[in-house]
Amino acid sequence: MVILHTNHGSITLELDASRAPKTVANFLAYVRSGHFDNTLFHRVIDGFMIQGGGFARDFTQKPVGAPIANEATNGLKNAHYTVAMARTSDPHSATAQFFINAADNAFLDHRSPDAKGWGYCVFGKVVGGTDVVDLIAGVPTGSRGGHQDVPSQDVVIERAEEKV
Repeated sequence: MVILHTNHGSITLELDASRAPKTVANFLAYVRSGHFDNTLFHRVIDGFMIQGGGFARDFTQKPVGAPIANEATNGLKNAHYTVAMARTSDPHSATAQFFINAADNAFLDHRSPDAKGWGYCVFGKVVGGTDVVDLIAGVPTGSRGGHQDVPSQDVVIERAEEKV
């Protein structure tokens, strides 16, 4: 379990190490190192997802480790309130950024082992703080630093805490 303490309230994540072992290990390494502390939910699209884990409060990108293999073949679906790894168009490019699905997003699920169908690896779910996810998903957004869908007022992950 990981608790994301945000300036809008806490979000508790239950991680699925049995279905996404490499992804969970990667995520926990970032939690344990303090990487997520004082980072932003920098991309928020109501009815889709909230994304964070990559940018400091001053909107500079945080340094990250090597990308991990995409475990989207694990059978977990991008359902409402699940947590998944963000990535580029390269299916195996996820590092630290993650998103929480703010709706059922089946089009993000694994369909085939190619660039178009690989999907986004779900590695856990929100088990506390769904109201906080909904609140964040509904904040006003705009453009900032060349990025779109950025909250008009910072949505901050003040601290990420591992609960054992």
